[in-house]
Amino acid sequence: MIALSNSLKNNIITLLGLFIALTTNGQKLTGILQNEKGNPIQGASISILNTSLQTISNQKGVFEFKELKNGKYIISIKSIGYAESSKEFIVNQTSTSNTIIKLTLIASSNQLDEVVVTAEKKEELIQKIPASITIINAKQINTFGLWNTKEITGIIPNLYSADPGDGRDVTSVRGIATSSYDPTVASYIDGVNQFSLDTYIPTLFDIERIEVLRGPQGTLYGRNAMGGVINIITKQPTNTSTGFADIIIGNYNKKRITAGFKTPLIKDKLFFGTSLLSDKRNGFYTNKFTKSPYDNQNGFSGNYFLKYIINNRWDINFNFKHHANENQGPFPLVFGSAKAIASPYTLNQNATTTMMDKTSNSSLSIRYTGKGFNFSSQTAYQQNYRFYTRPIDGDFSPIDAISIINNYGNKWNNNKVITQDFKFTSAPSSNSKLKWTAGAFLFYQDAPVKQATRFGKDANLMMIGDSLFSIINTSTTIKKGFALYGQATYVINDKLNMSFGLRNDYENQSESVMGQYQHDPSTKLYTTTADTLGRTHFNAFSPKLSLDYQVNNYSLWYGSYSKGFRAGGLSPLGSDPSQPPLLGYLPEYSNNFETGIKNNWLNNKLILNIALFYTKVTDAQVPSLILPDAITITKNTGQLTSKGVEAELMFIPTKGLLLQYSFGVTKASFDKLEIASQGASVNLAGKHPIFTPATTSLLAAQYSYPVSSQLQIMLRGEWKYIGTTYFDLANSIEQSPYHLLNAKLGMEYKKTALSFWAKNISGTKYISYGYDFGAVHLGDPAIWGTSFSYKF
Repeated sequence: MIALSNSLKNNIITLLGLFIALTTNGQKLTGILQNEKGNPIQGASISILNTSLQTISNQKGVFEFKELKNGKYIISIKSIGYAESSKEFIVNQTSTSNTIIKLTLIASSNQLDEVVVTAEKKEELIQKIPASITIINAKQINTFGLWNTKEITGIIPNLYSADPGDGRDVTSVRGIATSSYDPTVASYIDGVNQFSLDTYIPTLFDIERIEVLRGPQGTLYGRNAMGGVINIITKQPTNTSTGFADIIIGNYNKKRITAGFKTPLIKDKLFFGTSLLSDKRNGFYTNKFTKSPYDNQNGFSGNYFLKYIINNRWDINFNFKHHANENQGPFPLVFGSAKAIASPYTLNQNATTTMMDKTSNSSLSIRYTGKGFNFSSQTAYQQNYRFYTRPIDGDFSPIDAISIINNYGNKWNNNKVITQDFKFTSAPSSNSKLKWTAGAFLFYQDAPVKQATRFGKDANLMMIGDSLFSIINTSTTIKKGFALYGQATYVINDKLNMSFGLRNDYENQSESVMGQYQHDPSTKLYTTTADTLGRTHFNAFSPKLSLDYQVNNYSLWYGSYSKGFRAGGLSPLGSDPSQPPLLGYLPEYSNNFETGIKNNWLNNKLILNIALFYTKVTDAQVPSLILPDAITITKNTGQLTSKGVEAELMFIPTKGLLLQYSFGVTKASFDKLEIASQGASVNLAGKHPIFTPATTSLLAAQYSYPVSSQLQIMLRGEWKYIGTTYFDLANSIEQSPYHLLNAKLGMEYKKTALSFWAKNISGTKYISYGYDFGAVHLGDPAIWGTSFSYKF
């Protein structure tokens, strides 16, 4: 046998290695995690962005991913006590060696997180996205003590959110506001569009992060995203078994208990997770008529996940959420701002009731991660059944004049929505200069409503002209539509990117209405409006164009144009014969021009983002509240200009000290605004939009001190400032600027945590919500308490 030369041996080995690499499914990535002292980090969660691949580090801090294709990837690393980190790496199958990376994680007390978001329907680093986005992660949700989405007011620049006491949060961003059931700020939870104010679940528990996108997001999100998007992501199960229990006890007999458990049923294959919330408190308001608390709350919510990873390509995720709340005093309203402030949290109503609010939300998501593209499908079903057990007070007074009845069985006032989203994206490993997203969205909504306005024995005191009769209105609204959308980013060079997109939404609506009349003592119903059907339909185009330039390794500049819309519709049937039903109104549109800069300095210890915006709203939908039915008649009679500035800062000046500051100014007014009043047209041009503070500001300081390796104490203070806000189009209901102070003292020992907290320490009394007929609702009073949590 002839001996081979060393050179020939090496060539054969190299060729064999290359052949194996090219004929196998891919290469292996091996990573090693350590802390600043060089010690291995065990139990860290590592995932590859925009894939289903995830793993945890072992006792030596080592993790592995196998069968990776050629391309560029980004991994995200999360570990308790350390700042979230990310790392970009390249897999090259022509290489004979596997990819090995070594990462050092920095303590969260000494470095800010490198945050990953899905704001543009794919996983990306927030500081690389050319848009105004604020993230509130799980740690911040806990330190802020956020229990409801309305509490992000002031934290997010130029955002305001409140509810009139019925649990339906109305949110405005940059002067783009609504007072109807179609919001101007779209809300998503785990990818599912919370279709209307009825089907939206506002409670916050076991949340991974909240992403808030400011400015129109019509291209990717479509209908009702003309002001922005609130994107909520709950915590998902992983390969690590985890659990928690939190107990919060406070004044007003507050008891908030959350618990959850997540585990792999089959490692790397099948995962299960659940979290539960029980939330009770006594009312903030006292009813003088009954001499008892008015708005007692008792809620129960749940969130359940079942995830199955078929292989490296396919995974399936089923999710079910439910929320049930008993509100023993919805709409705690008082006529007149001065009266509400002079006698705070006091009302006088004879008709008391309980609002039963039951919402469910289920979804089935399928994801495919391919070599050339990714695909996902999400099918969702939402349902909300809301009714009053007894008639609710419609005159907000102790007299028996007007009440509202809607308890007609679950055939009525039971809102149902089906949505379907198909999405394709370029593969995360693609080396192409063009990264793209495209998809289709379909929906169907069925909203049957039956409501009676009851005029009692004292109706004549309100100049009604008669008493002891009811007007019953029924309507069935069907909405259905579809949209096609696409958005892409092209890498012009190493520093300059261009993004562009377009969406076309088509919507068809039909509404049937019928009016009836009943007068005591007879129970006979007389038809006042025969069963009548109305229809409308519309298209809406939502383009987007942006440029972003990487000034240096620390700063990104961007400029953008985007368009959004709020859906049109048909006016409902009311008791006022001067307001005919089934009048169609068009979508309203927002055109937004924006420029900004994102900065990340001092080794990720200082983040400063600044944005300027100019927004023009055309065909503005102007609502008129019709009483006593409490329905809204909408007409396209407005045009609005909004412009402003926003700034956000996160800074760790020294180990353990975290400073956060946000600031927003909105200068918004109607260029054109005409409303009907007492048979005449009133010109309100120059007035400011509702629910739009002139200024929002937040300053938070938090210091954490490690007493030992297992014990840490924390002290935190927050200051919020909310500028002048109006609650009616005539700007006659005004809340002057006010301050809110919050504080928290906490300690963590091993797996347990104990804290003492207070919100609105000074007991500031302010109007948080108002109606154009003069009734107002106050913001929450001073509340305080203690929290205890255990995690494993």
